[in-house]
Amino acid sequence: MNSSDHPVFDAIIIGSGAGGSAAAYALVKAGKRVLMLEKGGFLPRDGSTQDVDTVFGAQRFKASDAWRDGQDQPLALDEFHNVGGKTKWYGAALLRFSPQEFLAEPEQHYLPWPFGYDELAPFYAQAEQLLHIRHFPHEPDLQTIMARMSRQTHAWQISPLPLGLAADILNDPQEARHFDGFASTRGLKWDGQTALLDGLLTSPLFHLRENTPVHGLYADPDQPHRIAGVELADGRRFTAHQVILAAGALNSPRLLQTFLAAHPHVSLPAASLVGANLKMHLNTALMAFSWTKKHDVLRKTALFLNDQFPHSSVQCLGWLDEHLLGTQLPRFVPAWITRLMGRRAYGFFITTEDGSSTANRVEARQNGAPMLDYQPERAPQALREHRAVIRAFKQTLRRIGHVSASRATWPTGTAHALGTLVTGLDPARSVVDPTGKVYGLEGLYVADGSVLARVSRVNPALTIYAWGLRLGDHLAKNASTHRQPAG
Repeated sequence: MNSSDHPVFDAIIIGSGAGGSAAAYALVKAGKRVLMLEKGGFLPRDGSTQDVDTVFGAQRFKASDAWRDGQDQPLALDEFHNVGGKTKWYGAALLRFSPQEFLAEPEQHYLPWPFGYDELAPFYAQAEQLLHIRHFPHEPDLQTIMARMSRQTHAWQISPLPLGLAADILNDPQEARHFDGFASTRGLKWDGQTALLDGLLTSPLFHLRENTPVHGLYADPDQPHRIAGVELADGRRFTAHQVILAAGALNSPRLLQTFLAAHPHVSLPAASLVGANLKMHLNTALMAFSWTKKHDVLRKTALFLNDQFPHSSVQCLGWLDEHLLGTQLPRFVPAWITRLMGRRAYGFFITTEDGSSTANRVEARQNGAPMLDYQPERAPQALREHRAVIRAFKQTLRRIGHVSASRATWPTGTAHALGTLVTGLDPARSVVDPTGKVYGLEGLYVADGSVLARVSRVNPALTIYAWGLRLGDHLAKNASTHRQPAG
């Protein structure tokens, strides 16, 4: 397929993660012709994506892309290139942002969304239906932990955690133990591929090309501010009325930066913000150990909130045992200690909303590896709250007989990398307008987490799905599909 032997697509989507899969779903269901280009391929169904040694030990499925940090030192990131993107590996916790989290909080360095919660609410509802979100009952070990916490303090409000998992996943212990950080073999986790893309594969309107990295964007030669399509490394070009960036907050801005560098006559109102305002969430993994053995299987069913820490949350992590723990501990730790700890451990994930700083950024570099320059100290209020909520949660666990240890995930843990093509009302202070279009360019839109002005205190996936559905709905209703191909 090349630019001379196929019709012009209504949309080309670069990337197949949450935003890309949602936008594709909305467009195809509205009768639009969509080409999706994914850098990686389909994951195997041979069980390897649920094998601890393969996934966490050998890290077989992580991308091998070379990155540099702000001091020009090598940086190995937790990135994945595969159909479904990071959604194949996420923990399936799918929560809405609160109405408050769409508003500005300048003292926290939190930017405002260009619209309120009500604008996204119907697309949240649609995403929840498509992803089959449900609550699972708390298992006995977790019930004991929660009951003891409640007797110690009423500061922690505990609620069920909405999960995108099949209702019968507990009938398959292998799947139940290996959904958080693993890719489902049987399709029992509702990710972007399983919930959205698989249903499009038989449609004549949808064309998915795997293992097809995009080299760059190209402009209409007669209208340099209109993106006409994409170009692959081998020089092939594909043309569309709209091009949608959905390669993630680390990759989408680099495609735009590369285009701007190659077209110096093309200017954007906020060109300096392309790649800026990188937010990672302040995430810390916490292991709690007690003398009693733990037998819960699913585990990840509860969300903990505390009014003293209004921008933070704590949720359970999935299955943990000596095998999984052993991949994270130094090799010199004796096996009997790993076995003793793993059988008595329960995991938690502490999240604080990260603030925006233009100094935290991603940059494409023509003569070298791309740069990720991120320091959480650039949003000091958020960092202070994060440290405080960790202390408070550890103290509560200690009072109920659990010793804990924690480790921050940044900067290599990029599962929640967001905000690098921020949306807003002011073209001089934001890159993307409220509809998803890049200010100053025609035909270019963004569907992924790059747009998030605020990132909330909970996992961002459901919000990215909702944004993608809204973008697809907008383009299907409003964008012209009768323009002539460029070139």
